[in-house]
Amino acid sequence: MLDQQPDKSAARGGWKQDPAGVQANIISVATAEFAQNGLSGARMDDIAAKTRTSKRMIYYYFGDKDGLYRRVLEEAYRKVRDGEQKLDLDHLPPVEALSRLVEFTFDHHSRNPDFIRLVMIENIHHGAYMAQSPVIRELNAGAIRNLEEICRRGREAGRFRAVEPVELHWHISALSFFNVSNRATFSGIFGEELFTRSGQDMLKRHVVDLVLRYVLKAGP
Repeated sequence: MLDQQPDKSAARGGWKQDPAGVQANIISVATAEFAQNGLSGARMDDIAAKTRTSKRMIYYYFGDKDGLYRRVLEEAYRKVRDGEQKLDLDHLPPVEALSRLVEFTFDHHSRNPDFIRLVMIENIHHGAYMAQSPVIRELNAGAIRNLEEICRRGREAGRFRAVEPVELHWHISALSFFNVSNRATFSGIFGEELFTRSGQDMLKRHVVDLVLRYVLKAGP
């Protein structure tokens, strides 16, 4: 049985006095390892070797590999939801607010392929570890509440038709997710043109346009 005391001898300099920094370092390394190798393929010895602390400290903070994996998932979702909150969409007109949210989602997924890989890996596990996390449920409930508010303001302004926020979230996520999840196979078959800087900018504009066409009321 593991001793539930932190391995202070493994800490370097003032590192042992920064538990938040220790955990952030572990999560950063573990994110890359799980995204690359999956839950079953990632090894705690490899994760520990790449951190600034020890394997014993990883167990102290996260319990076991499953606990570390759940925490990695939580932090990955927290990152995207925190980014959404920083957009400060409440002060924008609804069309601009929705456009900016779609742009952010497309860019976030494009710039964070490890997030996409983690979600794909969790789907392989049938969402079992996400189901164990009330943190992830609450984070994603917040994303739907934000869309509900944008849609409400859009309807009140006479711009949006009635749409289900969960379905709208599905469309935004699907378009942004596929861009990363299927890049290797898509570019292997059809070439890299859509994945150049100009190609990605074009796709982002078109994704925004598709989403807006879905929610906007038809003109006269």
